[in-house]
Amino acid sequence: MNKNTIQTFLHLLLLFLLPNSSKASIGIGIGVGIGIGKGNGNGNVNGGPNINGNTNTPTPSGSSKQNLNNAYKALQAWKSSITNDPLNILDTWVGPNVCSYKGIFCETTTTTTTTHVVAGIDLNHANLQGTLVKELSLLSDLTLLHLNTNNFSGTLPETFKDFTFLQELDLSNNQLSGSFPTVTLNMPSLIYLDLRFNNFKGSLPEQLFYKKLDAIFLNNNQFSGEIPQSFGNSPASVINLANNKFTGNIPISFGFISPKLKEIIFLNNGLTGCIPQGVGVFTEMQVLDLSFNSLVGHLPDTLSCLPDIEILNIGHNKLSGDISDVICSLTSLLNLTVAYNFFSGFSQECSRLLNIGFDFSDNCIPGRNLQRPEPECSLIPAGDLNCLRIPSPKPLVCATLASSYQAQTSQKRPRH
Repeated sequence: MNKNTIQTFLHLLLLFLLPNSSKASIGIGIGVGIGIGKGNGNGNVNGGPNINGNTNTPTPSGSSKQNLNNAYKALQAWKSSITNDPLNILDTWVGPNVCSYKGIFCETTTTTTTTHVVAGIDLNHANLQGTLVKELSLLSDLTLLHLNTNNFSGTLPETFKDFTFLQELDLSNNQLSGSFPTVTLNMPSLIYLDLRFNNFKGSLPEQLFYKKLDAIFLNNNQFSGEIPQSFGNSPASVINLANNKFTGNIPISFGFISPKLKEIIFLNNGLTGCIPQGVGVFTEMQVLDLSFNSLVGHLPDTLSCLPDIEILNIGHNKLSGDISDVICSLTSLLNLTVAYNFFSGFSQECSRLLNIGFDFSDNCIPGRNLQRPEPECSLIPAGDLNCLRIPSPKPLVCATLASSYQAQTSQKRPRH
C-alpha cells in the first residue's frame, strides 16, 4: 500500500469516527490534494457521520450487494463520459469489484449486518477530461469527493443533492462553469467546499453564508456583484474570495463573522468604501488580505485587536492617513504590506518592521524613498469620505470594542 493510499484510508477512517466539530479541522488540514490512491475495500469502522453531527453509523442506502451494484452503474456511467485519461487510471475500472478501482475507497459499516459502501473518491491530479454525470448520485454514502486538478467541464448535476453524507467537496482546478452551484447548499453534512480555479460566474447566494461550512474557497473564478450581507453569519474559519469581480462595500456584517475566523482573503476584486471597524472582533485572525481593491479612508485602530495576525496585506488600494504604532506593534506580525496607497506617515514603531517585510513603497510619506510624486499626493481619493468609526476607549480595550461594535450595528445585521 503506497503512501497516498494510506493517507486517504486514514482520512476516511477519521471522517467516520470523529464528530463534526473535529472533522472541520481535518477538512482544512487534509482535505486538499491527498493524491490518487487505490481502493482496498477492507476498511472496517464502527461509527460514521450523520447529518446531526453524531457518530452513529449512517444508515446504509441498501444491502451491500445493492450498494455495490449502484456504485458499479454510477462509475461505469462516469467512465463512459470521460474523454481523456492520460494516466490510464480508468484501465483499472473493469468488472463489478468497484473497491479495487484506482481512486475509489470503500468502507464497511456494521449495524445488524455488515455493509460495504463506496465512501470516498480521490482522483486529485488525475488530469481526467469529461463531465460530472447525474448517475454519481447513486453513490449516496460518499463522504468525500476530491477531484482537484482535472479538466472536468460543464455544471454540477442537481442529483448531487442526494449526497447526504458528503463532508468534503473539492472541485478546484477544473473547467466547471455556470452560476454558483446551489446544489451544494442542499448537502446537509458538507463542511469543506473548494470551487477555486474554475469558470463559475454570477452572484453568490445569501444562503451560502448560513451554511455550516468550515472552509469556503471560491477564489479565481468570475463571481461578481456585492458580497451578500449574510456574510457575517458564516461559521467558517477560512474564506477565500480572491481574484473574482466582486464590487461594492465590505458587508457591515463583517464584524459578526465567527470569532474563530483565521484567514480571509478578498485580494484582487473591485471592493470600495472603508475597512469596517468590526475587523477588530476577529481575535484569532492570522491572515487578512484586502489588497488590489479600491478601499479608501483611514485604517481603523481596531486592527490592533488582532494579536495572532501574521500577514496583513492592504496594498494597492486608496487608503490614506497615518499608519499608527498600535498596528505596527502587533506581536505576531510577520508581513505588513501597505504599498500603493496614499498613506502620509508611519510611527517609529513601524520602522522595526522594515527587516521583516514591511512594504510601504508608493505612498506619500515625506522623507522616504520610492514614494508617489507630489502631484499625486495632493489629490487623495475620497479624502472627504467619513468612515463609520464608533468611539472606543483610549487605550483601546478590545473586549469593550467588540461589545460596543455589536451593539451599535446589531440593527443592521441580516436575519435569516
